[in-house]
Amino acid sequence: MIVYDKLWIKIKEKGLSQYKLIKDYHISESQLTRLRHNEIVKTYILDRLCNILDCDIEDICEHVKDSNK
Repeated sequence: MIVYDKLWIKIKEKGLSQYKLIKDYHISESQLTRLRHNEIVKTYILDRLCNILDCDIEDICEHVKDSNK
């Protein structure tokens, strides 16, 4: 599973808000909701977020092994 917990930390570090991402950078609210719930998002959005936050992909998401037994 891909989780985006690091994204919210990075957004806070950069002094941005979700409102600013929506209003100024045109990231849709639905994509932010998907990120909040660790759901499928477009790689285009991940690329845009990396550019906006001036970071690498591993700075905003990480892979966590599924707990299937």
